[in-house]
Amino acid sequence: MRAMVYDRYGGPERLRLADVPAPEPGRGEVLVRVAACSVNLSDWEYLTGRPAYARLAGLRRPRAGRRVLGSDVVGQVVRLGEGVAAASDLAVGQRVMADVASRPCGFAELACVPAALCTPVPSGLSDEAAACLPQAGAIAVQGTAGVTAGQRVLLNGAGGGSGTLALQLALAAGAHVTAVDNAGKLDFLAGLGAHEVLDHRAGDFAASGRHWDLVLDMVATRGPRRVAAVVAAGGRYRAVGGPLRVVVPLALAGPFTGGRVGVLAVRTGAAETARVAALAVSGALRPVVEDVLALERVPEALARTGAGAVRGKLVIRPNG
Repeated sequence: MRAMVYDRYGGPERLRLADVPAPEPGRGEVLVRVAACSVNLSDWEYLTGRPAYARLAGLRRPRAGRRVLGSDVVGQVVRLGEGVAAASDLAVGQRVMADVASRPCGFAELACVPAALCTPVPSGLSDEAAACLPQAGAIAVQGTAGVTAGQRVLLNGAGGGSGTLALQLALAAGAHVTAVDNAGKLDFLAGLGAHEVLDHRAGDFAASGRHWDLVLDMVATRGPRRVAAVVAAGGRYRAVGGPLRVVVPLALAGPFTGGRVGVLAVRTGAAETARVAALAVSGALRPVVEDVLALERVPEALARTGAGAVRGKLVIRPNG
């Protein structure tokens, strides 16, 4: 089968399209013919090996069995591993979706996925839309939980996959939303309904003297003291990702800020994936797909993702 693989940490030049042996499903796994797999910032992190937690697949280089990226897998089950039939409702021919961020494998024609992570794709969802949901949808839904009408919400990194979904949910809740991203995405974000758009390169929201009830920060770069200053009374700041030197102090800041500052601990799994899929079928979540690309274009897709240049999501179709 064809797969996009990498043997060393680095940039997109480390990726190569290769013919590799088809994987065999182990106990508790299903073999999936991958129909679509979206590109996440986590794929860029695993490719570059930065931040440090991205090297869980190997300290010096990705170890054997962890050399394929892609964590939002959608496809058709072609084989069941030992013990799957008795423990689940999965069947050969079924269309499934899963978040496999802990063991990426989706930028390939075939992938072995833990059955426990799989949930059926609702008939109302296309492969491309479904592939945008497991990781980004969980972040958006959990990150905006509790937002109510009239609250002020700031989304930093609003133009990506998670940010565009969080924007939809915050607007639907009746919040006043400030969307922060680079200048190339501001008109795009205004078109999605953001009440206010800010270019992160032209100004620092943390130095604005303003306050928000929720700040959801997709890539944290500021310490606890700076972000706490913009959180309104009773509000909260939550970081989704960022370098360890920034994220660790934010994670430890809760007791010292009355819970106002912290890191979003995202729940994952089949139940959460099914939850966001149901929201998409209902129309509450509408994935924004900038483009659908062939497997050969994964290096380009990751370069654009790493540069923060993607509006919404890029989706890879490994089987054409």
